[in-house]
Parts: sequence; structure tokens; C-alpha cells
Amino acid sequence: MQYSKLGSSGVDVSRVCLGSMTWGIQNTQQDANEQIEYALNQGINFIDTAELYPVPPAADKYGDTERIIGNWVAENVSRRKEIILASKIAGPGLPYIREGQKITGESVIEAVDASLERLKTDYIDLFQLHWPNRVSPHFAKHWPGQVTFSKADAAVETQKMLEILQALDDCIKAGKIRFCGLSDDTPWGINTYLKLSEKYALPRMVSIQNEFSLLHAKDWPYLIENCIHENVAYLPWSPLAGGALSGKYLNNQRPQGSRWTLEQRNGIFRDTTATHAATTQYIDIAKAYQLTPAQLALAWCDQVDGVTSTIIGATNKRQLAENIQAFTTPLSTDVLEAISGVFKEYPVPF
Repeated sequence: MQYSKLGSSGVDVSRVCLGSMTWGIQNTQQDANEQIEYALNQGINFIDTAELYPVPPAADKYGDTERIIGNWVAENVSRRKEIILASKIAGPGLPYIREGQKITGESVIEAVDASLERLKTDYIDLFQLHWPNRVSPHFAKHWPGQVTFSKADAAVETQKMLEILQALDDCIKAGKIRFCGLSDDTPWGINTYLKLSEKYALPRMVSIQNEFSLLHAKDWPYLIENCIHENVAYLPWSPLAGGALSGKYLNNQRPQGSRWTLEQRNGIFRDTTATHAATTQYIDIAKAYQLTPAQLALAWCDQVDGVTSTIIGATNKRQLAENIQAFTTPLSTDVLEAISGVFKEYPVPF
């Protein structure tokens, strides 16, 4: 297993991060325990979760994934130091989480305390803002006209961000969290937080996790260049585009229990004609070079300049083993050239 620095934190994290959002709906406690043990045995030391999980989110499931991880932690207290554990506070919009209100300093402290209790741990290594208070161009809102940035009041948003940073600082000083990071944010969000940190001597955001894959690479090159030069770790989530790049949804297939058979908060926005056309060609490349489609997509993500650790998920141990294997052998120049041809034909398929 290869390791990279988690931005300015100085902490080494595995280039594979074990995602957990299926634990509690598609996976049981036993499944999660097996995945954690297998991942640790493969050298993975980075686990990502959120108060929101499992996905799709629901009031009666809220916090269950953290509880599942907490059960493992409670049974393996001496091994807590083996993992870099990341969690996230949900942004506004869900009525059963703090009445759907925006993130505030007070809610940061409330959420940290609640996550610590569910995770059965004294500290969280990386605490992230799941999505910003303002509307951001994520979850298929990246097309022109879908977000009106001029409607946001930059001064008001900046003041709220300062309040959030001050609360994160309090949590760090109290030993509840070690580092803080972002998720589903933009270059403006990253840089505003960094400027506030410098101006007021507050903690720096050490990372950002955004959706990134062969089917959704909008962060390249501008946001990722920003991350490289500001020493912010870039953590791709959904590197298989919600499972689409595995090929399992081609020809209108919907395998029983798969993600696309479950109700999605933002709809199945990746299900487009261009998505399936691009996926078909990527699968052909994978076959030609004796790779699985998932391995092709994950290995591509890993080799992108600026990527720190790719967040993977699996609903069974076989999938997990296949996905981890993708990070052991770099793609050849020939494979990358073949991928580039398809990518240029379908740069934004959904």
C-alpha cells in the first residue's frame, strides 16, 4: 500500500480510503467488521464516514453507520490508533438533522459531540463539512444556469465560515478532533477558509472530498491545481460514478439491492445516454488490457496528479478485494492514451 500526506496535517494516509456509506442499509455490522479487518490487513489506514450515513439517507437510519463503526471501535479499543477516522457534519436541507438548518458554530460542536458518542471514540482525526451552507455546483448542478452565484452574499457567507472555523478550533483545542476539512465545495470555499485561517490564526482546512471519476472530472484542472499549491489533500468520492463505471447498469440492468434500485435524494442523475455510451467504451478498454472495469476506473483516478486518497466502497468482500487491487499496478501509457480518447469524446456525460 502506498501512502500520501493528508495535506498540511502531515499525517500519512493510505492512497485507498475505505468508504462506509453502505453500512447500515446494504451492509450489516458483520459485513462492516469484515471489510474493516480486510482493509487494515491490506495496509489501508483511512476510513471515511458521516453523521448522515447510511445512504440513501433517512430519519430512521440517521447515524447508523457511525454506530456500526463505533461498535467495531468498542471491540477493538487498542486498534483505534491504527486508523485515521474521518466523519462529516451534514449541511442544511434535511429536516430530521437539526431541523434542516445551516451549519453554525454551535451545530459544529453539537455534531462533533454526537459523532464521538456514536463512534465510541475520544477523538475524530478528520472532521469535515459535508456540503457548504450556500448552494454549490455539485450533485448534477454544474451546468450553466443551475446555480446563481450572484445571489449569495459573500460577506454573510464569509462571516458564517469564520464562526464555523472558530468552533472547529474549539473542538481541536478540546482534543475532540485533530484536523478539519471540506466536502462538496469549490475553489472559492477552499480559499475563503484558508484566508480566514491565516488572518485569525485558526485551523487550516487540510482536505476536500468531491465527486471525481472518468465520468465526472469537473474539478480538473482548476480546483485540483488550487489544492496542490495550497497543500490541501484532494479526496475523490464516487470514483465509480455511483457504480456506473462497473458496467452493471448497462442495457437498463438494475441488479437487486444495487444503488440505483434505491431511492436517491438527488435522483439517479448519472443515468444518461452519454454515461452508458462512455462506460461501454471504457469497458472495452478494460477487457483489452485484462482489467476489470472497476479497476480501470480506480487506477485512472489514482494516477491523476493531485489526488491524495481515493474513497472506495463495496457491498461485499469480493468487490472490496477487486477495488483495492486496482491500486497495485499503474496504468500503462497505452491504456492512458486509450482512456484519453474516450474521455475527450465524453468529457461531461451527466
